[in-house]
Amino acid sequence: MRARDLGLRLTGDTGPHNAITDVPGVEVGYTTLVSGDAVRTGVTAILPRAREDVHLPCAAGRFSLNGNGEMTGSALIDEIGSVRLPVLITNTHAIGPCHRGVIDWVAREKPAVAEQWLLPVVAETWDGYLNDINGPHIQPAHAVAAIDAAAGGPVAEGSVGGGTGMNCYAFKGGSGTSSRTVHYGSDAYTVGAFVQANFGSRKELTVCGVPVGADLADDNPMEDGDWMVPPGAGSVIVVIATDAPMLPGQCTALARRVPLGLARTGTTGSHFSGDLFLAFSTGNVLTPSAFPTGDPGYDTLRHIPWNRMDDFFTAVVHAVEEAVLNALVAGKTMTGRLGRRSPALPIDRLQDLVLNRS
Repeated sequence: MRARDLGLRLTGDTGPHNAITDVPGVEVGYTTLVSGDAVRTGVTAILPRAREDVHLPCAAGRFSLNGNGEMTGSALIDEIGSVRLPVLITNTHAIGPCHRGVIDWVAREKPAVAEQWLLPVVAETWDGYLNDINGPHIQPAHAVAAIDAAAGGPVAEGSVGGGTGMNCYAFKGGSGTSSRTVHYGSDAYTVGAFVQANFGSRKELTVCGVPVGADLADDNPMEDGDWMVPPGAGSVIVVIATDAPMLPGQCTALARRVPLGLARTGTTGSHFSGDLFLAFSTGNVLTPSAFPTGDPGYDTLRHIPWNRMDDFFTAVVHAVEEAVLNALVAGKTMTGRLGRRSPALPIDRLQDLVLNRS
């Protein structure tokens, strides 16, 4: 079940799968780890280009709403305005093995590329409420498996991959995605969003403009129990992809619009939530290799004119909002470490609140 299946009034035309994989070439893969009473975690891999071309750079930019989190490779993105290789999302204490896993995968699949230096992008959110986050459960092989599993088409949502142990608005959160179609002249492009949703306090939750958090305040073990983390803590990672040709600065501008989509779901941006966003465009191949020899032809980038970017900004905002709602709707009640429970969003009550008020 997804948010649109509930009859919610969501804005914009989606791609065929309503997913980041509607952007041609983008692939998503998961490794999900659920075992015993305390392992609730995993790895998500997003390939900006199909695996045979994943070493080719894409124009890219990033934005930090709140830096209480980590996204490796950020300094290089700021420096050269591009990203390449699989992008991974996991839990806070598993960045190291996932970083190693990307290197292992590149060394196996593209050894010539691995002879150069590699600075993979790995981002995180904190799943320590449900998961034994300090345990060495995620290993480089799990990151490799997530990359190997990456594919186009429909994308699983909820408690899968890096989103397995995550919570959103004190309900079960996790992985969510959505897309929008944007027309420019005679061309049609796609903007896709992928969210690892692990943020927001219950009282903030807003769906399609209706503040529902107060009405859904019961059954809130995360915030009513003796857990000592402030409401709203946890973090959110968002990856934006588009096949529209864009400059690195325009990708950064897309990433800066992500908070507007998150805000439509109610969050005010807790200090205890690391909110980090990456946007990339597959509409240009910056160079035929990572290290061009230079001279003939130089590098040429087509791009959407800046004065025609508003529809792409709108697409980001609406896709991010829906991706968060998809993660919430897909979530199922989960019990994890120390018997802690994260309840599923009560769908019937949500429909009654939103459809009767909006």
